[in-house]
Amino acid sequence: MDANLLLAAAAPAGGNMISQTAETFGVTWTLFISQLVSFCIVAFLLHRFAYKPILQVLEDRKQRIAESLANAEKIKVQLAEAEAARREMLQKANTDATKLIEEARAAAARVQEVETQKAIAQAEQIITKAREAAQGDYEKMKQDLRKEMGRLAVDLAARVTGKILTVDDQRRLADETNKQLAA
Repeated sequence: MDANLLLAAAAPAGGNMISQTAETFGVTWTLFISQLVSFCIVAFLLHRFAYKPILQVLEDRKQRIAESLANAEKIKVQLAEAEAARREMLQKANTDATKLIEEARAAAARVQEVETQKAIAQAEQIITKAREAAQGDYEKMKQDLRKEMGRLAVDLAARVTGKILTVDDQRRLADETNKQLAA
């Protein structure tokens, strides 16, 4: 109440109106100041012990997600490199097969009809074996890549979610990744 009188005495004509309004609404300046101090203390404590740690956790999670995205990008690059290597191997196998066919035809021109037939059959067999070997290597690379993608997907999911995945979760994620790669 003394603060109201001081404010009324110190303030010009408009100040009297403020103290009258405060008195009309039952504002007690000592309680108001004590509540303001309490609010400031609570706000400081919340900021210090709740808000900053939560922001730190969010920043850590943001960094883990960024790392996971970078790893996913690396995986895409590795997959593209593996695909390029596979294409190169198939191209080389086709080039080798074509070369072998040409050599077999040149040899067949110099030999009798029977020898010609034997050379062509042998060249076709070599081509078939080369293609089978290339296809086998391709399937093995594809299977290894699927396993690695499944493992990386499980690792990525574990990092992003921040929990340890069970064996069933890992198997399910690996299967889903393999289905997506097969499609």
